[in-house]
Amino acid sequence: MANRDKILLSFGRKVREARLLCGITQEELADRAGFDRTYISLVERGKRNLSLLNVCQLAQALGKSAEDLVRGL
Repeated sequence: MANRDKILLSFGRKVREARLLCGITQEELADRAGFDRTYISLVERGKRNLSLLNVCQLAQALGKSAEDLVRGL
């Protein structure tokens, strides 16, 4: 597995963990962040390489900082 894939999978896991801690569905997170639910699914599975702006939108929707989502990647 390439390092790029590992980073995307790790980021996706962090998003999923944060979403579950908030007690919300993928659909609710998508609504809060202004994305489609399928996009959230792809992110959580490490299938999407997000732009910085999208990382910030997700973080805000989760009540976190972008730094929280990327720390340790």
